[in-house]
Amino acid sequence: MEKKLSQNKSPIYLAVDIGASSGRHIVGYIRNGKLLLHEVYRFPNGATQKDGKLYWDEARLYREILNGLKAAGDAGFAPDYVGIDTWAVDYALLDENDNVIDGVLCYRDGRGAAVKDRAHAIMDFCDLYKKTGIQYAPFNTLYQLYDDVLTGRIQKAKSFLMLPDYFHFLLTGVKRHEYTNATSTGMVNALSHEWDEEILCSFGFPQTLFGKLSQPGTVVGRFRPEVAAAVGYDATVVLPATHDTASAVLAAPTTDGSPYLSSGTWSLLGVEVKAAHTDDAAMAFNYSNEGSVDFSFRFQKNIIGLWMIQQVKKELGDKYSFAEFAELAQKSNENRLLDLSDPRFLSPKSMIAEIESTLGPLSVGDLARTVFLSLANEYKKALDELEGATGKSYDALHVIGGGSQNVFLNKATADATQKTLTVGPVEATAIGNLIAQMIGTGEIKDLSAARDIIKTSFDITEVTING
Repeated sequence: MEKKLSQNKSPIYLAVDIGASSGRHIVGYIRNGKLLLHEVYRFPNGATQKDGKLYWDEARLYREILNGLKAAGDAGFAPDYVGIDTWAVDYALLDENDNVIDGVLCYRDGRGAAVKDRAHAIMDFCDLYKKTGIQYAPFNTLYQLYDDVLTGRIQKAKSFLMLPDYFHFLLTGVKRHEYTNATSTGMVNALSHEWDEEILCSFGFPQTLFGKLSQPGTVVGRFRPEVAAAVGYDATVVLPATHDTASAVLAAPTTDGSPYLSSGTWSLLGVEVKAAHTDDAAMAFNYSNEGSVDFSFRFQKNIIGLWMIQQVKKELGDKYSFAEFAELAQKSNENRLLDLSDPRFLSPKSMIAEIESTLGPLSVGDLARTVFLSLANEYKKALDELEGATGKSYDALHVIGGGSQNVFLNKATADATQKTLTVGPVEATAIGNLIAQMIGTGEIKDLSAARDIIKTSFDITEVTING
């Protein structure tokens, strides 16, 4: 990552980490060689139905970003630097006055799947994969944006910004296109690391919408005066890896070259590589090559993740905590498995009903155990595919993110994969966001040095096979 700023004495950084179900503001700074964290704000998130479509409330999210920035100052942590990460693939189209056109649609809306066949008639998926290395998913930005072409929504657009880039623009007035998140669109060439002109032209995407791509660590700009007045201080926005998984993987202790598992609403299992794998085997396994720092890649697979248990929790009125689900799963004797790659689990009206339509009535413990064991089995299959695609055998798997706190799932994963697990850090996404900013300012030399700091700053545990 290119260093963009001179090193300041003891600067304070703020990671704004927004996921599909919640967002949080986490302050970080280096003291005595360790990275210290303080959560200063948290807020709920979720998509809402409107006129038969699923939308994000981007205006409310921006208000929450400002609320959290102010909360950091009120808590005595007015940051020098700020960076925002969110989930991938979703974006804002802006008109000539920089207003959002017809809202920000959610990737779970289903419109991408509806246009898939028409899109592949323009450019076959095999050709798309060889260009971009991005796995097929119905919600990929490419398909969503092609729907915008078919509906005419794109006609008024003067700018295209991935969601965190849009929020950075609101804070600074500067439009940047961050590289790691841009690769998730399925429109960035894996060799040139730039927008693929043939793809843009073939699908009718105006090339003027797509600006130069910037690496994590790049300065976006200072707060606009009205932002500084609203939150009570001025700060510089520095690009993290704005795709939350890209940030999380930066925090993984993977110096031995072993694969990682970013465990959250989605599970992402993969390994860091210097060059993209766009061969037939990688495509057959539906592995993706998403951008990382210095134009490297995360060769990884999307797995539905803890979304399923989150939906079960919601349907049960939030009566059980995630820890209680793990405890009940431990007590259950249910060992049947589900095929979690089935699209039926992506956005059902009732997750419990969808599970029970296959397995019949289940207790709460049985539901939880089924989800966790099925996830562990998906991890095993993905690891087998990874070893087949890379021609390498791995002994360990690094589990990071909020899902790493699930002791039952970790044990089930170790047993299913027959790998030793290293577990942590839990706040991987926010940590990765912070270290990208710190490398950009020059406070930390490089990613290797950052990972050394992470190892000494946070608890990293081990789960052994049959241990």
